[in-house]
Amino acid sequence: MFRVGTRGSRLALTQTTLVAEALTAASGMSHELITVRTDGDILTGPLAQMGGTGVFASALRQALFDRTCDVAVHSLKDLPAKDLDGLSIAAVPVREDVRDALCSAGDVPLADLRDGATVGTGSPRRAAQLLAARPDLRVVDIRGNVGTRLARVKGREDAAEVSTQAPDAARGDLDAVVLAGAGLRRLGLEHHISELLEPGIMLPAPGQGALAVEVRAEDVAVGAPLAAALSEYDDVAARLETTAERALLARLNAGCSAPIGGLARFSEDTDGPAVLQLDSMVCAPDGSAVQRARAEVSFSRSAESLQAAVELGTRVAEQLLAEDTGLLAHVIDT
Repeated sequence: MFRVGTRGSRLALTQTTLVAEALTAASGMSHELITVRTDGDILTGPLAQMGGTGVFASALRQALFDRTCDVAVHSLKDLPAKDLDGLSIAAVPVREDVRDALCSAGDVPLADLRDGATVGTGSPRRAAQLLAARPDLRVVDIRGNVGTRLARVKGREDAAEVSTQAPDAARGDLDAVVLAGAGLRRLGLEHHISELLEPGIMLPAPGQGALAVEVRAEDVAVGAPLAAALSEYDDVAARLETTAERALLARLNAGCSAPIGGLARFSEDTDGPAVLQLDSMVCAPDGSAVQRARAEVSFSRSAESLQAAVELGTRVAEQLLAEDTGLLAHVIDT
């Protein structure tokens, strides 16, 4: 049997169960879910002020070191960009839709929201890009599980999970919220999506839509009980894309709370080399300035592909740094 660490939210439990069942099917081993409470579940206030990077991951990682669990499942966008000695991201399964989702009163799209509409998000990246697209909006910082956030939207007060919150939790006070489309789909709440925001409007967070299956480094060695199952579960495209995106953040020394977007796309042609393309964006918190960079790399399907992905992420970061007019230093320091 192997033990799988998870946060206690409905979304985390849903994601972790998907991973645990897949590994059980591939390995023939049974599993047990171990709920771990993280700082992100306990603390209140804006994510950036709570430490941002790793606030949801540190307790799960400590559980691996303590051998309380054997596998930890993370939303990859919540992991620090630099790997931790002694641990290994052993699998990145097939990626969900990477786009952010607008959930609005009356299913009004972003372009048609009333002047001065109130839009809730706990993400500086989303807030900055909302203001870049619509400077007239009033962006409100919100926290809580998916249902609690949905219930802030007028007409969606009865969204799932609200009953688990304090009786006086705000409801129906916003015109819209922005959430990850992948999370809504995994929870079966896609009917709340009013519009999936295309990357040209809102570039996703590096790693968005992907899960990271992390284990102790020793447990990926050939012959380790779960090694073969983890290798089988790892998806080539998701691994390459997220490797490039994480390399971008690592070179910028930026965390998941910075208003930085990064999206890699992998494609291959039977008659030619595989191509990995990376788009990136840095946005001033108030949306007043946006800096973008893009590059791509071609390679054959070989052991060199992961290194090529790292180099691509680093190269795009270098482009941003070379063209920077002070925006990067400002957003990374905030």
